[in-house]
Amino acid sequence: MRNFWIVIAIWAVSLGAAAQFGKFAVLFDRVALAYPGQPLPMIGLVVSTVGFVGLIFGTTAGLFVSALGYRQVLVVALLAGAAISAVEALMPPLPILLGLRALEGLSHLAIVVAAPVMTAQVSSPRWQGAAMTLYSSFFAVSFAALGLIGPSVADWGGLPAIYLGHAAYMLAGAVLMALLLPRDLRGPLPRLTLPALLTQHGRIYASPYEAAPAMGFVCYTITYVAFLTLMPQQFLGRPEQAVLATFMPLVSVGISLTLGVWGLSRFGAVRMVQAGFAAGLAFALMLWLVWGQATPTVWAAFGVAAALGVVQSASFATIPQLNPEPEARARAAGAIAQLGNLGTTSGTPLLVWLIAQAGGTGLALFLGLFCALGIAIHAAQAARRG
Repeated sequence: MRNFWIVIAIWAVSLGAAAQFGKFAVLFDRVALAYPGQPLPMIGLVVSTVGFVGLIFGTTAGLFVSALGYRQVLVVALLAGAAISAVEALMPPLPILLGLRALEGLSHLAIVVAAPVMTAQVSSPRWQGAAMTLYSSFFAVSFAALGLIGPSVADWGGLPAIYLGHAAYMLAGAVLMALLLPRDLRGPLPRLTLPALLTQHGRIYASPYEAAPAMGFVCYTITYVAFLTLMPQQFLGRPEQAVLATFMPLVSVGISLTLGVWGLSRFGAVRMVQAGFAAGLAFALMLWLVWGQATPTVWAAFGVAAALGVVQSASFATIPQLNPEPEARARAAGAIAQLGNLGTTSGTPLLVWLIAQAGGTGLALFLGLFCALGIAIHAAQAARRG
């Protein structure tokens, strides 16, 4: 029972890690108003800087987290996140804010590398799939919660109230992790020389065990964020826009926590990832066939969101299933952070271009190609594992 509450607690503090993105992304228009005269791309950097840190240092973080100890990393990262958010509440000048966001990116990266490893470590084999599925929902749940309560809190106390509330949440999370998590067993620190780090990166991405979760996951992140961002825009000013924007994330999380958990209790995680991508490919074809018909298009879009929800939960479950040792899990989680950020930063611009060139055909082609690539990557890595 204690381990059950530890899993819930790790998921809860991970909501705070997702809010390191969401507290600026969800209230983007208010952030722009708080820094008048600044071009929107500069305001956009306030959101994306956190992700760039993961893109650059994701795999490196995976190398260090297991050596430093998961409990210590989580507690220190949460404390750092609390302090940074409190300083952000002072609404510093934009250059200082961007520097703070880079530091916050390090805090975020440490949490998202350590948290899934700890979740797998404290879960029994029987419930590991369910625990990893719950963990995988943290980003969508956090954004949904911020979307519900963020505007009201900002109306009451402005952006500083949001950032101070987040600081308090992260501080409470640090205390909770210090009290609940077991003591760390630390390993040797990796060498800090560039050749040594590059060699370690090469070993991770050459491994069909450590690299497979990330190499499949990038096909998910490149499609999911872009699709959820741009699909509602195809119904601009129409009721379908709000329906898609509101319910696609909920459908994705709901399917992940129900069908995803059920499937992982009966099939291997890699098979579930491939099944999710196969369903996504089928719904992408359906989307292309019904494009221009409002109601069928909405239902096909929900189908894509549901299929990608299965991929989301199963992708995190592949980490412990393919990597029984905590150190290998940390390296795999670091690779997921790195390639996941590559997908989230590159998918939307690519899909914008494809829709501009080919409309619904471009959208369906984008989804179908990356779903097929996800299936093929996992098939190739499985063949390498023998």
